[in-house]
Amino acid sequence: MRRRAFVRGAGGATLASLAGAGCLERENDDDPPEEDLDEEDDGTLRVATYSSMVRGEESAGRWIAEAFQTEFPDAEIVWTVPDAGIDHFVQRARLDADLGADVYLGLTAAQLVRVDEALEGRLFESLERDRLERDGRIRDDLEFDDPFERVVPFDTGYVSVVYDETELDGPESFDDLLDPAFEDGLLVQDPRRSDPGRAFLLWTVAEYGDGFVDYWRALRDNGAAVSDRWTESYVDGYLEGERPMVVSYSTDRVGAVAADRSLERHQVAMLDGRGYESREGVAVFEGTERPGLAYQFVDFLLSSDVQVEIAVRNAQFPAVERDYLELGAEFTTYAREPEETVRFTYDELRGNLDDVMAAWVDVWEEELEDDDVELDDVVTDEGDDPGANGSDDTETNESADPDATDAGDDSGTGGATATDDADDEP
Repeated sequence: MRRRAFVRGAGGATLASLAGAGCLERENDDDPPEEDLDEEDDGTLRVATYSSMVRGEESAGRWIAEAFQTEFPDAEIVWTVPDAGIDHFVQRARLDADLGADVYLGLTAAQLVRVDEALEGRLFESLERDRLERDGRIRDDLEFDDPFERVVPFDTGYVSVVYDETELDGPESFDDLLDPAFEDGLLVQDPRRSDPGRAFLLWTVAEYGDGFVDYWRALRDNGAAVSDRWTESYVDGYLEGERPMVVSYSTDRVGAVAADRSLERHQVAMLDGRGYESREGVAVFEGTERPGLAYQFVDFLLSSDVQVEIAVRNAQFPAVERDYLELGAEFTTYAREPEETVRFTYDELRGNLDDVMAAWVDVWEEELEDDDVELDDVVTDEGDDPGANGSDDTETNESADPDATDAGDDSGTGGATATDDADDEP
């Protein structure tokens, strides 16, 4: 990839401008769609996602399931959190086995690229967007660059460096992280398993082009430490005072306030005034026997109340236009947007992602020498734990009160709301 072959967009320093967004433009737009569930739908929708989406009393998944079942009394959400994340479904598709899910919640562009490169056929179906009554609400700048229109965005976040200002002054640039003042200070995540880890890696590619390999060597030599997943780096490492900096999200302060944690320990450094944008989408698995209910669920995610709850509970920015939102101060005061956003498109990632990942592994070869992960077996996303073998090793919760265990997924979303005793965070 050439240096700076990426997409940038203008952004404000905070979301305070959304605080007074006011009433919705269309009074009845959040009324449930009038169409009935398709006759083939039995009222149970199996939704696959990452662990932090459904873990905990205040999780976004818990709220979503309860609210969906209130709006559609004949429906039931069954959450599934596969140990291997999206790779679980790739392996099952290769075996032509039943996928065991109807919808995937939390898909990223890089993840979609890896899926498409791993499978000859499609894992997700192309969506008929005119079946979504709220489709017109989605921000134009958040559409996935998917040539087959399979993904609808439901939130977005910006990867940044979170630091403890009681220990050090925050870095202002990537080069700062190589300074002796920050030696042994940074926690990063394995990009093969973690969404923020992969986003940070791609961000260095955007910044340094082919020189990203030399940058990672220098970062390693300055004492950066790699954790398998975001939860290991943030919950088990950063919150325990292991190191004063961690790769995370610019919305972490939202979660820190909700968890009554010190904001001094949750300062956000936008390196060079930028942040890597990580969009999350929802997709419907090809061949689902519950298409009507799946479309109802996708449309439901775009409703105003759901978007606000996802913003606060999942600590991510909404995917719909601000005219449809009434975000409270608990989000707008603490969530930060970079002045410029950085991201690679689907087309830019296609054919390049594996080479980038392999080059990163070469840099960390000694540290990863006991790691049995094979790149061909990994479809990274929010913390995929590679090695799915087509079995039914998934964590499920069949009620509207999800408390799924922390399986392999690791998106890191949910911000600082992660509980201190968490085993893993998507």
